[in-house]
Amino acid sequence: MSLTDRTVPTDVALNTDLYELTMAQGFWESGLMDAQGCFNVFFRDNPFNGGYAIACGIGQIAELVENLRFDEESIAYLAGIQAPGGGPLFKQGFLDYLRTFRMHVDVWAIPEGDLVFPREPMVRVQGPVIECQLLETALLNLVNFQTLVATKASRVVRAAEGHPVSDFGLRRAQGPDGGLAVARASYIGGCTSTSNVLAGKIYDIPVFGTHAHSWVMAFPTELEAFRAFAKSSPKNCCLLLDTYDVHQGIRNAITVGKEMEARGERLAAIRIDSGDLAKLSKETRAAFDEAGLPYVKISVSNDLEEYTIQSLFAQGAPIDSFGVGTKLATCDPQPSLGGVYKLSATRSADDEAWRPVMKLSEQVYKRTIPGIQQILRFEDASGCPVGDMIVDEASDTGDRTAMVDIIDPVTMHRLAGATPRELLVPIVSDGVRAGEPNTILEAKARCKDALMRLDPATKRFLNPQIYPVGLERGLADLRQRLALEELGA
Repeated sequence: MSLTDRTVPTDVALNTDLYELTMAQGFWESGLMDAQGCFNVFFRDNPFNGGYAIACGIGQIAELVENLRFDEESIAYLAGIQAPGGGPLFKQGFLDYLRTFRMHVDVWAIPEGDLVFPREPMVRVQGPVIECQLLETALLNLVNFQTLVATKASRVVRAAEGHPVSDFGLRRAQGPDGGLAVARASYIGGCTSTSNVLAGKIYDIPVFGTHAHSWVMAFPTELEAFRAFAKSSPKNCCLLLDTYDVHQGIRNAITVGKEMEARGERLAAIRIDSGDLAKLSKETRAAFDEAGLPYVKISVSNDLEEYTIQSLFAQGAPIDSFGVGTKLATCDPQPSLGGVYKLSATRSADDEAWRPVMKLSEQVYKRTIPGIQQILRFEDASGCPVGDMIVDEASDTGDRTAMVDIIDPVTMHRLAGATPRELLVPIVSDGVRAGEPNTILEAKARCKDALMRLDPATKRFLNPQIYPVGLERGLADLRQRLALEELGA
């Protein structure tokens, strides 16, 4: 497979864990081809010890579902896998079934770029259980990482206080696919551009970049390097000052800036990539202002993240833009969201009613929520969210003015006076995209709007206020009853 082939989902069927295929063969052989399942994607804790997450990767789910097919090359590979006990792992009849396989599932999801909170379903998949099972790994692969990146990016962008942030993380990302996912998700999360040219081409994200230290080192002197770059890129001239000595770099950049002015051009910016960024940016700003070049912007990089940027502004650093790489691309200090895909209801082919199911587990925090779940996001008169209620679409308690806390069953959250809206919307129907897809710009705008309306106490980096998420009373009672039945109480 070539590098460019990785950008289109033509080989997604094998982008899965082996046990999804062994379970699918088991369903096929057990006569459960038409049995129906309802699965939910959720995570248990907010990333980065924060107060929220940004749903991302949603915009690629429909394409995944539509392209999940097994071609002859894939079938041949599966036919060659040997079971540990000897002989082929997969039976010929099952492989024949895969030859004509296509998805018939229905999928609902939180719109990409919107807020999502722990334990509520960000994606709901319904359909033949064998198909739902085959979708699990690839779907989680899409939404887990991109949700994590979009959330990290939103935090970095908030710390930047309206100043542009560019994704510089490609060279530190987890491979080509990781680099593309980072560029896409960080743009939705609020970044203004990326250094990743392929991502710019695929997703129509603005690209940004100028020169590296090697450019300066390739010339006899720094001044010659600056002059050569100004001549080569007069409309995109940002000079990197810290290859040797920042103070000498400042003087050389001012010389080039003056020369550009004399030609009717303008030095756009300088970048500092090491040292005390607060101190150096202040010295740089003062020098350029004194030289009559107040329009030259100051950009910084060097392992930045939200806390460092917040600290720079607290010190009064006159920085205009940020290049954020490693700690954005790797989502430092949390490498995984931990999203899971759990069965919440089943039904037989000839039964109209769903049977709610739940996983108990030895660990209480891993117990799941049963039923066909929908989220009602309650908003006050100004459109600000005040709480999310998970409801069972198969039942209606009638009273939705209060909800049982999702963690603590003795805590109630009052929602009287707030207006609910359904959060999960259909994105796939019978295996085919439902309606026109949102663009990446629409997802980006949705993220910005959602964060503007979220309580600042929930957005703060340290000890954020916990956003209320709960269960409608009837669903809470159902969960308790099923738990007691499973425990034999």
